[in-house]
Amino acid sequence: MRWFGFGFNAFGQIYDHDKLSKSEKIGTDEDVKVSSPLELTTGTDCCSKSVRIKASWSRRASLHLGGESCLCLAGFGAVTSTESSGALIKHSRGCTDVYISESYLTLAFPDRVEAWDLQKEEKTPSWSEEIRSQSETSGPPLSLPLVSGGYIAMKPPLYRSLSPHLKAKSLALSAAHAILLTASGAVFTWGLGSHGQLGHGGLTSEEEPRVVEALWGMSMTSVAAGGWHSVCISDGGDLYVWGWNESGQLGLPSRGLRKALQQQESAGASYQHTGKTTADEQQEGEKNEEVFISIQAFPALLDVTPSCEVKTVSCGSRHTAAVTSKKSHLTFDVTMANLGTRIWSVQMSHCVWSSSKKSRCVLLM
Repeated sequence: MRWFGFGFNAFGQIYDHDKLSKSEKIGTDEDVKVSSPLELTTGTDCCSKSVRIKASWSRRASLHLGGESCLCLAGFGAVTSTESSGALIKHSRGCTDVYISESYLTLAFPDRVEAWDLQKEEKTPSWSEEIRSQSETSGPPLSLPLVSGGYIAMKPPLYRSLSPHLKAKSLALSAAHAILLTASGAVFTWGLGSHGQLGHGGLTSEEEPRVVEALWGMSMTSVAAGGWHSVCISDGGDLYVWGWNESGQLGLPSRGLRKALQQQESAGASYQHTGKTTADEQQEGEKNEEVFISIQAFPALLDVTPSCEVKTVSCGSRHTAAVTSKKSHLTFDVTMANLGTRIWSVQMSHCVWSSSKKSRCVLLM
């Protein structure tokens, strides 16, 4: 499987520009922002062909599976070496899953889960707990941040319990809210609700998981959480979005996005006198006034054109990307909402996606 990255790269989370030869140098601007997909190097110390990528805003974790699995880190705080594109984590041998945030690195092993503080040089994990093997538990296999009986949060207390009645299948975390998918396809959200990101029709927060009633009765297959927005995919490949849309991250009409596009257009165009008075232009503007959506407080079905099924989706802080059945990379963000490989040029974040004949996925940070 081949992995590609693009977007914010000031910390070397996509590539380490210091290691490139002069002929490979991309340029000063591109060192900070990679605008076109660049194939990632995931380390040579671990030569496994099966690589799992997880990322946060300033860091990237590459987990090499098979044999003695090991982990490489790239980005902020990573101690790089000439043999590898990232810092090899000594304690990651045998690791089966990884989850990374700006503060903590969580490693899952067959018999335990460990959380390491990335802001400290520790010889022991900040938190550790033994777990039962998959053969000893019932239900589908769990992937981080889900663990048996609960999940690993982005900040202390790291372990948070979940009711066994939820029968969690997957969990997406943002800095302030969470969206959970159950084995039956129901969606629950909790946390901060100030921008409608919980999907309950209001702006109030929820301390405990609450079912998203607007989606009740429809089976969902995937969920994702952005900074202040949420998305999910139905069993039929439909994409539902809700929360903050100021930057166009929901793919709905956005005032902020329109202003950004107008500024781009006006910057490259010279003024031409049309003969219209200010009153005429104001009256014409009122007739063509558009309706913008800043906050979508309950799930909305997104009309994707051309019609196709959405296979997978991921969110950054203020942008969303999806892979469709027609192998298109669909994006919504602060600068554009169209099909293409050049994604966001304003947001200070980055994206990673994989491509192979059998699988495709995309990660946004």
